[in-house]
Amino acid sequence: MRGLYAITPECADSEALVERVAAAIGAGIAALQYRAKSAPPARRRQEAAALARLCERAGVPLIVNDDLELALEVNAAGVHLGKDDGDFAAARARIGSRLLGVSCYDSLERARAAARAGADYVAFGSVFPSPTKPDAVRAPLALFGQARALGLPLVAIGGITLENAPQVIAAGADCLAVITDLFDAPDVAARARDYARLFQHALQQ
Repeated sequence: MRGLYAITPECADSEALVERVAAAIGAGIAALQYRAKSAPPARRRQEAAALARLCERAGVPLIVNDDLELALEVNAAGVHLGKDDGDFAAARARIGSRLLGVSCYDSLERARAAARAGADYVAFGSVFPSPTKPDAVRAPLALFGQARALGLPLVAIGGITLENAPQVIAAGADCLAVITDLFDAPDVAARARDYARLFQHALQQ
């Protein structure tokens, strides 16, 4: 995994959500996470299924946030778990070879535990103040260098924009998880391409 890790915004209009995600996928993203904290269960199932079909056609992994059962129901590529979403090892056993991502906030020890339990990637953040989670713990960029020894892809999340993204990539993040700066952009596809160019530039340096 390397590149833009798009995370869906809260959106009451399912059709508009799918259209915006399709634009991002068409412009090139590394992965998509379906995150819908406030949506009712029926709408979550409908949206997750639609996004699963879209991602499968495009060859982009769909990862469901904090809902292992929904991930299995829509045959998603994986699930992402936070601190209140259950045991890593139990989730690993349930999902088999699907992707398992774990939020590690500012904790290198939690990342080590996730790696031991079979996580496929770990996420640190919020790396900057986040409009989505204004009270989130802040994770120093130095964590990415420290976590490199885990041998797992490292995802950065929280307050990431095109302007501050280069320093996160330089710190060692393999993926940038972005919600607001991507999906609130006037042109979602153009913004996704801008992020892709940041990673291409980093590889050339």
